[in-house]
Amino acid sequence: MPDEEVKPNLNEASTQEAQLAADNIASGEEETPTVNFDADYVAAQKFSVSEVDRTSKGAAAAEAATAPDQKTSQPQQTKTQTQSTGNPNDFIESAKEVGNSQTEVVTDVSDDLVEEALEKGERQN
Repeated sequence: MPDEEVKPNLNEASTQEAQLAADNIASGEEETPTVNFDADYVAAQKFSVSEVDRTSKGAAAAEAATAPDQKTSQPQQTKTQTQSTGNPNDFIESAKEVGNSQTEVVTDVSDDLVEEALEKGERQN
């Protein structure tokens, strides 16, 4: 990509220094700067990795810096197998245990319960 000329816009200058630079360029007091994006990109790549990171010392330092402080155990795979009894009553009993816990609030809503709630919700005059 060839060098590109920077065209300052006075309305977009966010700081006083930027406005001054834009004024000077517009009046011809300063030369319009040019930017070579390809060269800037290549230069930035050189700074993105430090010299020590290009050696085995850098790899060892990175390993030490990111190593966990505590040892973790390896998970063990367990296999759970259910025995099918073929008896539908076993399923029904299990469903009742899950659905009708003693600690739960009322789960069945009847018309009478809804009517009572509506009466309690009406304004008292």
